[in-house]
Amino acid sequence: MPHVRIEMLKGKSSEYKKTITDNIHQALVEEFKTPENDRYFKIIEIEKENFDHGPRRSDDYLFIEILLFLGRSDDAKKKLYKNINDRLNRNPGINSIDIIIFLNETKLRNWGFGEQAGDEVKLSFNVNV
Repeated sequence: MPHVRIEMLKGKSSEYKKTITDNIHQALVEEFKTPENDRYFKIIEIEKENFDHGPRRSDDYLFIEILLFLGRSDDAKKKLYKNINDRLNRNPGINSIDIIIFLNETKLRNWGFGEQAGDEVKLSFNVNV
């Protein structure tokens, strides 16, 4: 049940943003075995004057932060980066230099589900992939 936050330049179409979230979600399903129905995405659109991404990157620059439980192997992470990159290269055509992925891993104990800590809840999926 990763939570994904995407920072991008304001002004892209709804279809463009949906393509991005669909591609990232499919990569999470394939590489992290995330359940198909677990979708948690937040797109933060930033005004051009507040979005300095340097001269190397284009206005398609994406900062993708994925908050998730500890447990995924280094191999699974590398596969996720490649899968996301390849998908976004193909559709909607974002260059690799414009894709930054940041994994923010935390212990289950640091997640709360209602009044229960995450390590007290039976998960419907395995995080050790």
